[in-house]
Amino acid sequence: MNSTSILVMNGPNLSRLGKREPEIYGSLTLDEINRGIAEAFPSVTFEFFQSEHEGALLEKLFEVEERGGCAGVVLNAGALTHYSIALRDAISSIRVPVVEVHLSNVHKREEFRHHSVLSAVCIGVIAGFGVESYHLGVRALLGRD
Repeated sequence: MNSTSILVMNGPNLSRLGKREPEIYGSLTLDEINRGIAEAFPSVTFEFFQSEHEGALLEKLFEVEERGGCAGVVLNAGALTHYSIALRDAISSIRVPVVEVHLSNVHKREEFRHHSVLSAVCIGVIAGFGVESYHLGVRALLGRD
């Protein structure tokens, strides 16, 4: 990849990081997580996007593909992971690779969190490593040729 650009996209409730269940999600805010990602990968141009609305996430995926030049998307879709067929269809309709990430180990949590409708259309899934899940997602995209 020449000039590397990556979208880090977060879905519903992730705007509440740092306040929402810190014993599960940690004490860092989303802004702090984003700053840490940018600092860890200074040669990458990041775009950070968060929305509480499913449609806004779909539109952002389509925009990124139309704009071109994006090496991939690191996506924490929050609860949409488990039921958003619209988000799944959007991911499968674009050529931009998407890595699904989760702060917590969803398989150690409630049963409904054990299934992702997104995983089958993403290039990989990283879960349970806290903030490092995002960093691992970026590394996975950077390792693709």
